[in-house]
Amino acid sequence: MNNPATTIRLPVFFGLVLCAVSLSAHGAEKEVWIEAESFKTLGGWVVDQQSMDQMGSAYVMAHGMGVPVPDAETACTIPQSGRWTVWVRTRDWTAPWKRGKPGGVFRVAIDGRALPETLGTNGSPWAWQKAGTVALEKGPATIALYDLTGFNGRCDAVYLTLDPDAQPPNEHEKLAEFRREITGNVCKDDPVVYDLAVAGGGISGVCTAIAAIRTGSKVVLIQDRPVLGGNNSSEIRVPLGGQIHVPPYPRLGNVVEEIAPITGGPGVHPTEFYEDTRKANVFRTCPRNRYRLVLNARVVAAEKDPDDPHKIAAYIARDVHTGAETRFRARLFADCTGDALIARMMGAEVMYGRESRDKYHESLAPVQGDDQVMGMSVIWRSEKADEPTPFPDVDWGIEFNEDNVYYVRSGDWEWETGQYRNQAEETEYIRDYGLMTIFANWSYLKNHSKRKAEWANDRLSWISPLGGKRESYRVVGDYVLTQNDVENHVVYPDATGSITWNLDLHFPDPEHVKKFDEPFRSCAYHRTLVKPYPVPYRCLYSKDVTNLFLAGRHISASHVAFGAVRVMRTLGILGEVVGMAATICAKENVYPRDVYESRLDELKAMMEKGVPAPGTYHTGGVGRKYEGYHFKDTGHLGVYPNPHEKLEDPKLKERIEALGVEHIK
Repeated sequence: MNNPATTIRLPVFFGLVLCAVSLSAHGAEKEVWIEAESFKTLGGWVVDQQSMDQMGSAYVMAHGMGVPVPDAETACTIPQSGRWTVWVRTRDWTAPWKRGKPGGVFRVAIDGRALPETLGTNGSPWAWQKAGTVALEKGPATIALYDLTGFNGRCDAVYLTLDPDAQPPNEHEKLAEFRREITGNVCKDDPVVYDLAVAGGGISGVCTAIAAIRTGSKVVLIQDRPVLGGNNSSEIRVPLGGQIHVPPYPRLGNVVEEIAPITGGPGVHPTEFYEDTRKANVFRTCPRNRYRLVLNARVVAAEKDPDDPHKIAAYIARDVHTGAETRFRARLFADCTGDALIARMMGAEVMYGRESRDKYHESLAPVQGDDQVMGMSVIWRSEKADEPTPFPDVDWGIEFNEDNVYYVRSGDWEWETGQYRNQAEETEYIRDYGLMTIFANWSYLKNHSKRKAEWANDRLSWISPLGGKRESYRVVGDYVLTQNDVENHVVYPDATGSITWNLDLHFPDPEHVKKFDEPFRSCAYHRTLVKPYPVPYRCLYSKDVTNLFLAGRHISASHVAFGAVRVMRTLGILGEVVGMAATICAKENVYPRDVYESRLDELKAMMEKGVPAPGTYHTGGVGRKYEGYHFKDTGHLGVYPNPHEKLEDPKLKERIEALGVEHIK
């Protein structure tokens, strides 16, 4: 379907990707293209989609914590016999710290034959590196990524060509065009026009979607990971903070309670503590014709309504593995991405960093505003082994000694990076710096510290391959929540769900900053609230985009107020409010601002009631006088008070009489 809407993308690289292997139409069967994230078997390699907005594609990493991981492997078809040149798009992720040699390296093997070049040695930027040449026969072949270190070597794509002088372009726009030509990928329309399209499947996104579905809306939720929950998933492992079922609307929090893990809390726990399946199962309690759940797909563009540039017409979502693009049309949209991705695509006003003290007259704000934010945590843990365990003695380009090493066996919220960087645009670097410092600190503990005997049997057992973001862009709504509102308990007429966390602001630890050029450890300042504070509804939609709701950690709040509102139970409650408001908009053909201006009473009534709970299975054993039979092949057959017509069947009568039951007279 041709759509005249304007497609709005961030001013960064978005390139089409491919699910497996494609022969170039212009290459006359002389090219084979394979996206690494589409490999049939990933082995120990993991997919990273967090930087798709910058590089146009997801990629894979050999995330082995210093132990080489099993091969990623896939099948392809070689179109003709000949000598093929093999190129791999990769990078040396450790190069920014100017260490002696690359940390994450690997090779490509075809049909079990390893090509000669060691990959991931080509410098810091993503670029094409030649893996070698190999004679191949026409027909099926197997390609594998063979990890050499377990230290997060990474691969974006593999390109085979019969032309020894051919090499794919690397410049962003040219590579994007090359991918379009070689894949022939065409955006397809989802046939449904939804009431609400939700981008982002963290806690707030799930609560937004479920609240809207259960109150009558038709919803699509698009999540770029294979699991829901965001920071509270087993992939990142941040505990849920905040309280639910508090004034002024004590029934808010029903959905949060449904999806919240039964156990958990501060610290780093095993996978099962985070109950990823629980977050997906909540959708199974909803009418199937009222929602679509789309996992492993990232919203990469927003189309503007051709009749009104202040409205979104559709999301364009790209499958993380296959690269296939789908257009999802809706009347209302919710940005639950955490990075304000949709709002920025649409050109909405956003905030980043710390506002000056004069901006909102906040005592906890710095005198001079800046771009400092609360950082990304790369969470990790270790465990004891029965015998000594080695760890590679690697020079990571950052010097540790007895004066600055951390004698720790895990890292939680405090292992925090990127406070002085752009959390949305520099995600890969920020996460990588967190990884590198974990490896470097651990290497010193295991190999050089005066207490290394104490660590002899310790081994790394889990490190999040994804960063857990804390603060990024925030969107300006019709009202910006401030420290004074929260601390002075200024309650507005459009009060909704309540903040129950303290004013919790993270900073790079000053003692730590003295020892390292770039921080990776934080401290926190806490100031408690006297009582729960209800967030104004006007903070939950963009002032600039007519049909865009906000849920998650980019709602309209100052940096200081954000310190209290940012925890996941609170954001989940606010997601429930957004879902309810979306249903009002859908039913009455209005937009988010209209709810504030003329339909607050309807929203308040819904918040007082809460999101309806799903029906609970029961046998129907009480309530009215009834008796009957249930055969699996016939279903329920009433005897009293209304005999079922099938009871006249002779064979059925015989089966019933054989049971010898005396019926109600």
